Amino acid sequence: RGRRLCPWRWRALQAQARGRAGGPGHGRLLHADAAAPLREAGLQPRRDKFGGLSLHLAQLRSPESLDAATLGRWLQDAIKQWKSEGHIAVWLHVPVLQSRFIAAAAEQGFAFHHAESDTATLTLWLAGGRSRLPSYATHQLGVAGAVLDIQTGKVLVVQDRNKTTNAWKFPGGLAEPGEDIGNTAVREIFEETGIKSEFKSLLSIRQQHRHSGAFGKSDMYIICRLEPSSFDINFCQQECLKCEWMDLVELAKTKETTPITSNIARLLLYGYREGFDKIDITMREFPAVYTGLFYKLYHRELPENYRNMTHL
Repeated sequence: RGRRLCPWRWRALQAQARGRAGGPGHGRLLHADAAAPLREAGLQPRRDKFGGLSLHLAQLRSPESLDAATLGRWLQDAIKQWKSEGHIAVWLHVPVLQSRFIAAAAEQGFAFHHAESDTATLTLWLAGGRSRLPSYATHQLGVAGAVLDIQTGKVLVVQDRNKTTNAWKFPGGLAEPGEDIGNTAVREIFEETGIKSEFKSLLSIRQQHRHSGAFGKSDMYIICRLEPSSFDINFCQQECLKCEWMDLVELAKTKETTPITSNIARLLLYGYREGFDKIDITMREFPAVYTGLFYKLYHRELPENYRNMTHL
């Protein structure tokens, strides 16, 4: 008497009373809030539109005072409630400094999904049957730039310092998270060669799988066409052995190059002589369905009457 109960315990007692009386929820704590201890610790699951929940342990108010066994018991009770509520999956995000909680989560059925620099993400499939959660990123995206000076017919090429074979190739590198393809090409070309350039189009996409250079993942390699806005080479000597402007016809004929570079050089030569509209895959930007966001669509250029159709 005179003792104050926190709201979630009060609801649990009410549910127990209803169960004993044979009312709604008889035989189980239908209204008991088994996830309340998580909320009291600062953890508020976020629902997604697919019926899943995301739980971030970075939200813990006092992680240093919480032991793994206690978190495990909380998760066990909460999982039962989440299943009863119809949630299909849980995403658990664990900061690296709280890694001691991973084993407790694993005992409740969580498994690794992926890890980044400071966080591991685990998942638990709650619905029946095989998990339908998407796998983590499985592809590496590389971008190269064929920088062609249309006034001279010369193209920018490099030789990698760290390769066993000194073959001519287009400069390029890996795209960074959140970076558009054209921006990757412009950045990598400047970092490797000191040449400033402007993205014009996509020329080609190569796909290969289980590649050792891509850490065993699938590899996408996109080659862009760019035009230079500067011409004085100042190449990175840590990455490049050589860098020069080479005549496009010479690059298309030489055997001192990689097969993909040779093929793209011929494609580029065809466009240079016959018109880039025959080879370019251009880009247009459109508003996305998500407010304030945009996406880029790459395709062959459409004639004006098809771009602005008012009737069929």
